Amino acid sequence: MKSEDTPFEGGPMDGRVLPVLLGITGHPPKTYRIPVPDPDGGPDTVLVYRRVPRGPGRVGLSNRWKYAYAPEGVPPRRLNWPWSKPDATPHGKPDDADG
Repeated sequence: MKSEDTPFEGGPMDGRVLPVLLGITGHPPKTYRIPVPDPDGGPDTVLVYRRVPRGPGRVGLSNRWKYAYAPEGVPPRRLNWPWSKPDATPHGKPDDADG
């Protein structure tokens, strides 16, 4: 498997660079979870980092990535089917003057 040295920003891992395994497409995972054991023997704390673009890349080269700290965790994913309705729908008909 191929790996890439990826920088981490924010949180406890700020400024560190870790080798992250790349997927089939050559990109690192969208989220990176780091379990941190509790020193008192309690449940582990999980640090969550989200993949973001590192910056503008040169033309013709693949985009490079970095991980930004997400203190709120990862938002739950929902299926995005083409026939799904959007979350916020306006009330009434588009041509309705009363709204």
